[in-house]
Parts: sequence; structure tokens; C-alpha cells
Amino acid sequence: MTFYTYDYLQAQQHVTQWVVALGLVLLLLGTLVGAWRYFRQRYRTRSRDLSIIMVLLMAILLGIQWEHYLTSRTTAAQSSQLLPFIQAVAVDHHLKPDQVLVNSTTLADGMIIRFQKRDYQVHLNADNNSYTLTRAHVINHQVLVKDAEVKK
Repeated sequence: MTFYTYDYLQAQQHVTQWVVALGLVLLLLGTLVGAWRYFRQRYRTRSRDLSIIMVLLMAILLGIQWEHYLTSRTTAAQSSQLLPFIQAVAVDHHLKPDQVLVNSTTLADGMIIRFQKRDYQVHLNADNNSYTLTRAHVINHQVLVKDAEVKK
């Protein structure tokens, strides 16, 4: 079972978005160079063909990027509800938010939280404004804790 710390949830970065954006910029530059070479020497169709291929690759990457953006926007909206929940649990049980671990990156009914070496199942009301904790016992005691990487 994987648990996430408060710091990890705060520091989630979407590195893949930067990689795709860099790829789009490189393809755009390649397309511009190919178009410039084609217009400079019109009898060479190789530059034109490469430019068309790059434009098609950019269209595909833009489509992938748009889909990823829509998915990450939905996930970010759901995960933004989780941080205030962790803070509320910490306040209610006189803990620091760093001491509360959750097994989901989004606020969901039935998720497991862990603090003070005990596991609890979360039951949310219909509008996610209140919660009830029920003591839970996990079957697999091997736990992976994902924490934000500290860069020195």
C-alpha cells in the first residue's frame, strides 16, 4: 500500500508537461527552419516534406498536451480538496499536517489515512464538508511512503 505525505501532495510537479512543451518548441523551431530552407531553395522538396512531418507531429503532441491538461486540471481540483482535509484531521487530533499520511492523491470516501501508527478509513458526507474516521486494519503491512524530495 502506498501512502503520501502532506509535503508530497503540496509539491506534486508535472514534469511530463515540461518535456512535451520542450518537444513542441523544438518541433516548431524545426518547422520554421525547414520552411525557411524550402522557401530559400524551392527545388528541394525534402525540406518541405520534413516541415510537413514536423507540423503533423506538432498537431499530435498538441492533442496529447490538451488531453493531459484537461486531465491534470481535474486531478488538481480534486487533490486541492485533500490538503485542507489533511489540515483538518491534523488540527482535530492535535498533530502536524506532516504526521498525517493518506493512501490517495484525491479526496475520496473510503480512503485510508494513517497517523500515530494507526490506520483509519474515511467516510465523507455527500458534500465533503464533514468526515468520520473508523479504525481500519490493513492486510498488507508493507507500506511505501512517498514524500517530497528534499533538495540540498
